[in-house]
Amino acid sequence: MSSQLAPIVVREPRSLREAWVALAGLAAVFLFEMLDNSILNVALPTIGRELHASTTSLQWATGAYAVVFGGLMLAAGAIADRFGRRRIMLIGLVLLGLASLATAFVTTAEQLIAVRVAMGIAAAMTTPGSMALAFRLFGDDGLRLRALNLISTVGMVGLAIGPTTGGFVLAIAPWQVLLLVNVPIAVLAIIGIRTGIAADDPLELHRDPLDVAGALLGTAAIVLALIAPTLFVNQGEAWIPWAVTAAAAASAITYYLRERSARYPLLDPKLVAHPLVSSGLAFKAASALAVAGLSYLVTLQLQLDWGWSPALAAIGMLPQVIVLLAGSAFVNPFVKLVGLEWAARLSATAVVLGLAVYAVLGRFGYPWIAAALVLVAAGMRVVGLVAGTNVLRGLPENRTTIGAALVDTAGEVTSGAGIAITGTILAALFTGSIATSHWSAEQTSQFREAVMVAGLTITAVAAALVAWGILRSRKAA
Repeated sequence: MSSQLAPIVVREPRSLREAWVALAGLAAVFLFEMLDNSILNVALPTIGRELHASTTSLQWATGAYAVVFGGLMLAAGAIADRFGRRRIMLIGLVLLGLASLATAFVTTAEQLIAVRVAMGIAAAMTTPGSMALAFRLFGDDGLRLRALNLISTVGMVGLAIGPTTGGFVLAIAPWQVLLLVNVPIAVLAIIGIRTGIAADDPLELHRDPLDVAGALLGTAAIVLALIAPTLFVNQGEAWIPWAVTAAAAASAITYYLRERSARYPLLDPKLVAHPLVSSGLAFKAASALAVAGLSYLVTLQLQLDWGWSPALAAIGMLPQVIVLLAGSAFVNPFVKLVGLEWAARLSATAVVLGLAVYAVLGRFGYPWIAAALVLVAAGMRVVGLVAGTNVLRGLPENRTTIGAALVDTAGEVTSGAGIAITGTILAALFTGSIATSHWSAEQTSQFREAVMVAGLTITAVAAALVAWGILRSRKAA
């Protein structure tokens, strides 16, 4: 009898039902990402009172998570592609559970920021892996898209119910419970992934040395790019935001030059230049820019210009939420009807059209705003899945996780850019404090002009990204 054991052959799932345990675990990971900030924001006033936190500390309680998460995704994705996607995700989930448990012992704002940093590290280790593992779980593009649609729908539900759930919990329990809820989510994810997903196949990984210099430069560029929008919004045209933006650009250029010359780059620029990859990233960037910029402008318009209460303004954003949730039923039939490439082009074009409707007609009444929200949300619901799928299709199998991280990073950075563009234009064209309760006629006119200029600007940027994406996707076809 041979002393060698026969290799274990893992059969590829032929349906979502066969992979339900794995998908439950992966969906739990995405639920954490989408639920986390939305459920915490509603508790910020309570946290500020109980921890005696300053405005800056409260800002970093949420901002530290986003900066660390966005900044470390590429490095974490590169590590996962070398040492195992499943392994890195499980380590990240353990860190998430421990960091969430630590919330029960938080007594100062600084401790809360430290917990949020740890949770950002955990998110960087887990979130790109959820897309990469779902993609690798199936060999058929149709099943892949359906799996990603299912996972994203769970996340959208978390995003939608987060504020309401958070408000209800605060009425009956301490604010710490809002972060402790991540513990059972992490446990569910660990069980689903350990049970439903086979251990990493060494043949699907690569052993190239890790480009530490590239990882540091890439992280610096992304972190600075994520910090800059906050500085623009808070400080207007002061020199500090521009200095941070220049540092981000310099880091990005240096990173690119490093990756071109490195023997083992963190992410080879030639892979990013692949038509499927570059087009998918362009479409993803356009949709993220549009959603962030539009949400920011509409929220300000409804409350500051039209005088709606926060609760009524939240209701005014419902068309976007409803489309994001209900759209899951239409994604798969739409893609099946027109194909992946045309689905990406049409949905990205819908995003630009929605922005244009808002910029030109939004001031004439809420129906036009609702129409813009619906168009942008519908386009974003499709393009978010299709663009990510195309990026992973265009990359080698052993670069899947860093590819997913690249998609998420493109969304994070351009979301920040959308807020930076709109905030800077408002600061430049509006005189006085925008948060005052009574505007003069001149200030009202300035605000409406600024909204139109900002809307047209982000429309032009998104249109340029979509046009570039369409050209690249034609080359891929």
